[in-house]
Amino acid sequence: MTQALVGQHLPDVTLLPSDGRDVAMSGLVGLTVIYIYPRTSPPDGNAIAGWSDIPGAKGCTPQSCGFRDHHAELTDAGVAQVFGLSTQTSTYQAEVIERHRLPFVLLSDADLKLKNALNLPFFEAANMTLQHHLTLIVQDGKIEHLFENITDPAANAAAVLDYIKGR
Repeated sequence: MTQALVGQHLPDVTLLPSDGRDVAMSGLVGLTVIYIYPRTSPPDGNAIAGWSDIPGAKGCTPQSCGFRDHHAELTDAGVAQVFGLSTQTSTYQAEVIERHRLPFVLLSDADLKLKNALNLPFFEAANMTLQHHLTLIVQDGKIEHLFENITDPAANAAAVLDYIKGR
């Protein structure tokens, strides 16, 4: 189902990033990586009860740290921008960036605009709508490739880098 997104243009949806400047998804220029994840736990480390039992929920922080660790290689390979995206607020995400020293911004889809426009896969937990791990490779606003069913979020950035180098 999600593979049907390949070849589609991103919708005319504007998201609020952690740095406060709006990002128009349909206006992205160049090669962009958008990794989508359910949520990061708060600074005290308390995850949602039963989080480990939800298939595909774990690994958000290792995924973000993987993109942090491979960021320079991705930009050297031609990636213009990397974004992380979750349904958490941009204020919360700003703390995550500082805590994990991320060299890129995180986008908030708290209003579920992008999720609804693209019919992205999601699940419900603790009265929250959370998105599954999914990584979009976007060229000038058009989805070129996607990674879904990500079983090892920590290795996702390396897989993306391999794809970018081989395209």
